[in-house]
Parts: sequence; structure tokens; C-alpha cells
Amino acid sequence: MSGYRDAFRRGRGRHRRRRRAPLKPVLALSVLVACSAYMAHAVDDDPTECGPQGMAGPNCRSVPLGNRADNPAGKAGGAEAVPHEGDGAGAAPRPRTAEQEGVYDRERCGNTSGRVLLTLDDWPYNDPQRSVRIGAQLQAQGVRAAFFLIGKFAAQYPQITATLRQQGHWVGNHSFSHQKLTALDEDVLTDEIRQGVGGNMLRPPYGAADEREREVAADMGFRICNWTIDTHDWEKTDGQPRSAEDIRAAVRDATPEEKHNGVVLGHLFSNFPDALPGIISDLRSQGYGICRNTGPVNDQMPYPLDC
Repeated sequence: MSGYRDAFRRGRGRHRRRRRAPLKPVLALSVLVACSAYMAHAVDDDPTECGPQGMAGPNCRSVPLGNRADNPAGKAGGAEAVPHEGDGAGAAPRPRTAEQEGVYDRERCGNTSGRVLLTLDDWPYNDPQRSVRIGAQLQAQGVRAAFFLIGKFAAQYPQITATLRQQGHWVGNHSFSHQKLTALDEDVLTDEIRQGVGGNMLRPPYGAADEREREVAADMGFRICNWTIDTHDWEKTDGQPRSAEDIRAAVRDATPEEKHNGVVLGHLFSNFPDALPGIISDLRSQGYGICRNTGPVNDQMPYPLDC
């Protein structure tokens, strides 16, 4: 029995005398685990606004990105500014849009792309085929535009609408006879919209559409599509139409807020088409993308408008 007792005691002794891990490696491992947990949490934190070069200090505070003092788009309601692939070198970050907040922005036609949408209204009265020539030039530059045609003229030349869509351009409704919709009674208003170019986007003449007009249009499947940049290309000075250079400058000098997810208004009967090459060049040199032409389209403009 004594032999068994001795063996038992030796076994218990070995168990009691198990070597402990050295203190320093244990402390180092604990620090490493704690730091890893902190870094994983900090990745999702808002940046801090502190002293020079972001040095931490007792007065540092967490600031949402959209409200930082160095945010160039902070004026857009404090919305977060987001860079967008394809905006080009030097483009300012684009602000969060109304669509990203769940609200349709009719001035931007639902544009969430960060790019600029070029639009051409009315009709080239003395040269109907000018529309498709403009469409071909834009297609050759890889640009997709939106044409809002007056219905009574488009009905006389149905091939123009079909050709523009085949060229990769959206064609929308600009009413049947270009009357101010807010001045019409409801029956005439309904006819003006219904008899216009088919589709799902309506540009009301003069941009005039109040709640009644929007509701009537919506009942027929149309969204209102206005603009952020008005080139005033239709204006005349001393009887002379506005020059292509002045029209170009109106776009070039527009604000970043008007260009990000922006919509440019021009007309088919003015010098706006002649200004388009310079407008496209200016926007690209300023770092803005323009809606890309990726091939034929149907009569529906997508929403959100990611072009």
C-alpha cells in the first residue's frame, strides 16, 4: 500500500506543481487582444475633428462626415458627400440626393448617377431632321441625352422618336401643344398630357406643374422631369438669339450642386445644339461625368436614373 500511496502522492505533487505561463507573454497577449477589439470597433466610427492633422486631444469629438468643416458638399443639408466612380479626376464629392433619402427629386428627374443629363426640348421647327443629327453626334461621343418633344409635331414625324431611341436617347413628353399646364382646366390638361409623346416622363412647358398637374400626370403614369441648369438659350438680345458661347458659359459656370446629379435644359430650335460639344468638353475637364450611351432604349426612363 505504501508504494501506491507514494505513487499517488507523487502524482498529486506533479499536478500541484504545474508550471505557470510567464507573466510577460500573458500581458502582451492580453494587450494585443484588447487592441484588436478596439480597432475593429473604431473602423466604423465617424472621423474625429480634433487638432492639427487629426491629433487626438482632450477636446476631440466625433463628427459625422457630412457635417465636417472640410466637406465641400456640406451645404446640401449636411448630407454626406460621396465620390462617384466615373466622375473624373478632380470632381468634387457628390452630395446625398433626395432619392437616396427616399424622395423623388423632379428637378433632377430622379438622377442618382452623379453624372449630368443633357436634355433638349420642343422641336426644331425649320428643320425636323436636326433632332436625329444631334442624336447621332451625341451617340458618337458616347453621350445619352433626353429629348422632350412637343406631341403634335412628333406625331407628324414618328420615325424621329423611333430613331432617337434607337440611337440610345430617352424621348419624353413635352405636352401636345406646349400650353402652360397650370392655366388649363382639368379636361384640357388631361388631353395635353395624354396626347403627348408616350412614356413615363413629362416635362411641363415652362416647368409649370403644381400639385394638381403632378397628380394628373401620375394617374397616367408620368413623373415630372424639370432641370437644375437653365441655359436660357431661348432668350434674345436686341433681336438676336443667345450665342453658343453664352449658352456654353451658363453650364460651365453653374454651381457644383447644380451639376452633381444635374439636368441641363436646352432647346432644339436654339443655338444650344451648337454649344453641346463645348459643354461636354467643359464638363469633362471639370471632372464631371455625363450620362453614358449604352445602346438603344425603350419608352421608359428608369428610376432611379443611374446613367
